[in-house]
Amino acid sequence: MKEIRLLSQETIDKIAAGEVVERPASVVKELVENAIDAGANAVTVEIREGGVSLIRITDNGSGIPAEQVPAAFLRHATSKIRSVDDLLTAGTLGFRGEALSSIAAVSQVELITKTAGSLTGIRYRIEGGQEKEMEEIGAPEGTTFLVRNLFYNTPARKKFLKAPATEAGYVSDLMERLALSHPEVSFKFMMNGQTKLHTSGNNRLKDIIYGIYGREIAGNLVEIDAGADGVRIQGFIGKPAVSRGNRNYENYFVNGRYVRSAILSKAIEEAYRPFLMAHRYPFTALVLTVDSQVVDVNVHPTKMEVRFSDQPGIYDQVYQAVKEGLAARELIPEISFERKQESAPKKEEPAPKKEYPEPFEQVRRQLLEESKSPYQVKYPQREAFRPSGQMKPVTGNSFRPPVEKEPQAVQETLFTEKLLDEKSVPLHRLIGQVFGTYWLVEFQDKLYIIDQHAAHEKVLYERFRKQLEEKQQTSQMISPPLVVTLNPQEEILLNRHLDRFREIGFEIEPFGGREYSIRAVPGNLYGIADKELFLDLLDGLSDLSDRESAQVIHEKIAMMSCKAAVKGGHTLSAREADALIGELLKLDNPYNCPHGRPTIVSMTKYEMEKKFKRIV
Repeated sequence: MKEIRLLSQETIDKIAAGEVVERPASVVKELVENAIDAGANAVTVEIREGGVSLIRITDNGSGIPAEQVPAAFLRHATSKIRSVDDLLTAGTLGFRGEALSSIAAVSQVELITKTAGSLTGIRYRIEGGQEKEMEEIGAPEGTTFLVRNLFYNTPARKKFLKAPATEAGYVSDLMERLALSHPEVSFKFMMNGQTKLHTSGNNRLKDIIYGIYGREIAGNLVEIDAGADGVRIQGFIGKPAVSRGNRNYENYFVNGRYVRSAILSKAIEEAYRPFLMAHRYPFTALVLTVDSQVVDVNVHPTKMEVRFSDQPGIYDQVYQAVKEGLAARELIPEISFERKQESAPKKEEPAPKKEYPEPFEQVRRQLLEESKSPYQVKYPQREAFRPSGQMKPVTGNSFRPPVEKEPQAVQETLFTEKLLDEKSVPLHRLIGQVFGTYWLVEFQDKLYIIDQHAAHEKVLYERFRKQLEEKQQTSQMISPPLVVTLNPQEEILLNRHLDRFREIGFEIEPFGGREYSIRAVPGNLYGIADKELFLDLLDGLSDLSDRESAQVIHEKIAMMSCKAAVKGGHTLSAREADALIGELLKLDNPYNCPHGRPTIVSMTKYEMEKKFKRIV
């Protein structure tokens, strides 16, 4: 065995720096968080060559007293905690006392700082952990850090950095999240002399979302404001129409800190699951405010991970807040003839003013003007359009032409009523079916297009889920029975969850050896159940707890019931379509099929008139 020796202080410092300073973005994160902790409401960040050659961070915070500047660069020196007990109540973003020491150990640092009331500021230089210079200097109140030549004395670390453009991208992403987590602070981010981000600090989160992500996302937001038991959840979530193929747009912050949390991601994605297709992820900008004693931010040196004392409770609150926010809005995507425009450039712009299409505004003004005297609005009944046999005539259904209404009721319809609302049913006008798949419904100033297959899938799915929850599901005998051969792992799974299978309508018996006989299946699977379907259901139960297994079985069975849905190309009568739409509108989420595809899309009268050049 080799001799055991103590490491030199220089080696210790560089090892410790490696835990905190991974790349230029790590430096920016630590220094900007210190600026926010110092009370700054304006922070400017400038980088060159991805932050490797230069990082300059200027703030208007409280500054560092001259006599404390050298101590600030010592390991474990901090003004934010005094004892281990303070770790449970730390409300600042930084508190470990490792940031400045770690940064100074692997770069050339120049600090200029001045406190309020001081006549002069201090300029302090430290390179590789060694103090080089300290002098008085004229300076504004606040602090400026210049970090040059990152990893200049640790070339082994430097070679693992990526291209300057990639490293700059990491810094840019960080600055966007810092801006989202602190809308009360004005941030300016410059890269190679060009301004990439500039926020106003007006404390309006939606303005920042617009400046960073553009008009499309800012125009498809749902506001969230919920909370209980000492937890407050605020911010915005995106409608399903603005989903993405990765989790890059999932932003959530705990007590002003951008973090990664498996429990929060799972809660958000589970709430969105009925609304999104597989492998699609939502946009969120959620701010959680919790008691500092129930969250541990001291899990990782970079403070990017947190742990909650009541994980299930946090999960439930976030899940419910997102689910209720989505359920409260009519999430029917609107289609347009126009080519989709690119998102707005990533810069701060004033939020767009709400404008109404001219025909809509004319109707609104007319109603307001004429409401001064009693009158009635008459809706003319129109004939169903039937071009060359493509569309079915509408006869004998419950969709009725609009009835005469008082002015006040008409105004409410224009501004508040939804298609999928029982009060709106008398105002629906079922036009017919096109391509044997899509039903057309006119309501107010929009044309709604309903996919009968997706709608029927959703109705069957929700119907069977309700039966499972209320234990009203049926069992259907099959003859001859299905005989399946299971491997040892599958046999263990079946025996472990056999009671669950029996609860939902399966009758399964040993058939000798490794074979099992399935004599009955859930009623909704009759006619579509086969060996592959059963084995797929069984395979999905591996590595799940008993509580999770029940949920997974119910979910999979409900999904499989969708195979019984009416297919596209199958002609429904108007009465059948009427009944289907009527059942659809009673669902909590009628907007997406179980696979996340939309059941309904809409097109405005305004868009059609633009296409036909009635509006230019």
